[in-house]
Amino acid sequence: MVEAVHAAADFADIRTLPPEFATPARPIDLGEAVTRVIDIRDFAFDPEFQCRAMIDFFLQRLGVAAEQLPPNWRRNSWLASRVRPARPALPSGYVLVCPKASMRLREMPDEVHAHILRRVLAVGPVVTQGAVPDALSRDVIHLEPCATLDELCGIVRHARWIISTDTGMVHLADAFGIACLAFFPTHRPEWRVRDYPRTLSFELSSRLPRGIEFARGPDDYALARSSWFPNGDDLGWLDRALDEAQRSFGGGG
Repeated sequence: MVEAVHAAADFADIRTLPPEFATPARPIDLGEAVTRVIDIRDFAFDPEFQCRAMIDFFLQRLGVAAEQLPPNWRRNSWLASRVRPARPALPSGYVLVCPKASMRLREMPDEVHAHILRRVLAVGPVVTQGAVPDALSRDVIHLEPCATLDELCGIVRHARWIISTDTGMVHLADAFGIACLAFFPTHRPEWRVRDYPRTLSFELSSRLPRGIEFARGPDDYALARSSWFPNGDDLGWLDRALDEAQRSFGGGG
C-alpha cells in the first residue's frame, strides 16, 4: 500500500534502492548530477519526529518552513485526484470503524471496539475492519483486507464518517474530505492531524512516553491498554466522544 501511494505521486520520480545501497562508509551516489540528497530513513527513531507535527518534520528536511505554506497545502488532498476509488459493495451511508493500527501498541482493545460498534449502529449501517463480536454478527459488516490502494480508498471515500485509532486511515479520510473521529493512544493529536479540518481527535491519558513508536517490552502493551480504561470498566468518556462526533458529523459524509 505504501508503494502504491508512492506510485500515485506522479509529481515525483520514485526509485527504490536496495538496502545495501548506502552505508556511512559509502555515501549515496546516484551516478548523475544531483543538487542535494535528503536522507529520511529511520525517521521514526529521530527525536525531532517524536515531538512535533509530522508534516513539519518532513518540510524542515526539505528546507521549507511549515508556516510558509497555507494549511491546505499541508494536507493529503493531492491524493484524491490520483487514485480511482472503487465503489464498495456496501450499504450506503455506512460508518467505517478501524480498530487496527500499524502496530499492536495503538490498537483498540476488543471491548472498546465492541462498545463503539453497538453505539454506532444507532447511526446507520456499520462496517468494521476488525473482528465482529458474535452478538453483533447479524448487524455489523466485517470487511476483509483490501487488496489495492484503489479499493482501500473506495471504502474511505464512500463512508458517511470514519472512526479510527492510529492515523493511516485518518490520513486517507483527510485526502477525501471525510469526517473522522480519531483516537490517539501514544501521540499528541496535533502531531498528526493539526491541519485536518474534518478530524475530531481525542488524546488518551497514558503513562507511556508521548511519541513512542515501538513497544519496549510486554509492560508497554499493558500500559497502552490501560489508557483506554481511565475509569475502570466505565466507558463514559467514550460515549461522550461518540456523542460529540455525531453532533459534529451528523448524517453527512
